[in-house]
Amino acid sequence: MDGNRVRWGIISTAKIGREKVIPGIRASQTGIAAAIASRDLDRAKQVASDLGIEKAYGSYEELFADPDIDAIYNPLPNHMHVPVTAQAVEAGKHVLCEKPMALSADEAATLLDLPKDRLVAEGFMVRAHPQWIRARDIVRSGELGELHAIQGFFSFFNADPGNIRNRADMGGGALMDIGCYTMLAGRYFFEAEPERVVSLIDRDPDFGTDRITSAMMDFGAGRQLTFTVSTQLTPFQRLQLVGSKKRLEILIPFNAPQGEAVELRLDDGSKLGDGALAPETIAPCDQYAELADLFGRAILGEKVLTYGVEDAIQNMKIIDAIFASAERGEWVDVG
Repeated sequence: MDGNRVRWGIISTAKIGREKVIPGIRASQTGIAAAIASRDLDRAKQVASDLGIEKAYGSYEELFADPDIDAIYNPLPNHMHVPVTAQAVEAGKHVLCEKPMALSADEAATLLDLPKDRLVAEGFMVRAHPQWIRARDIVRSGELGELHAIQGFFSFFNADPGNIRNRADMGGGALMDIGCYTMLAGRYFFEAEPERVVSLIDRDPDFGTDRITSAMMDFGAGRQLTFTVSTQLTPFQRLQLVGSKKRLEILIPFNAPQGEAVELRLDDGSKLGDGALAPETIAPCDQYAELADLFGRAILGEKVLTYGVEDAIQNMKIIDAIFASAERGEWVDVG
């Protein structure tokens, strides 16, 4: 440790690391972006220079061997999440891994065999954003009445055959890339686990990945989450939490702009066409900085990490069930 700061090592020069996570770590209260590793050393040196990172390595193994590095951020393609995370933990590092943690629940479960003195978590930055925290507080307060329905939509358009999101062999597709956010919303706001799921998937005929996935998740006691995600529709995202008294709308629930204010909207339905909307502004923040601090404080022993490997396994069990439902054409219980 560098005093009370966690020294981070970043694997690869992936766009999300360069543009989102590294700036977030640098803006955090607990973290230092201390090193970056790429299989292309020149590329690592260039990114390190551009972003003010002290060390650059030409292999992941060199980064893991650095005794000054406390934590690793792993944004590699989905099929590399588990093996590289395991390698880092076995080298004594804590690991924050991009979502989804694995390609299946069984693969994610192999992480349970790793040393227990190192922290491992999925990088769901939305759970650290004040707008999600505030929205859950509103749900808990009872202002919505009984929360029974959550609806989510998340889409973008990307038809590049070389993009990892369109590579079935790398764990691409809409459900793995962005559906994991919409289904997580049910777990987060209902504070419960789904009992069963049913889904419909349309696959790209060339890529083999799911380009449109819709699902319904039954949380019991009359609670339902429905969502649609797509990699080949116009960019859009929205989350609706609908209770017996009011509706809460999160305008930019997933890609909240870094350093900008966002808005929640409450509506009691007394006027049609959103005429009764009551907006609430959430102060500007960087959800990646918030995530780095959430994980960093757990490493420093200041907070308990709420979401670990077991949580990631549960996420994968739900994703597995959604895929299975589309294949079988029926409801599937979540194991």
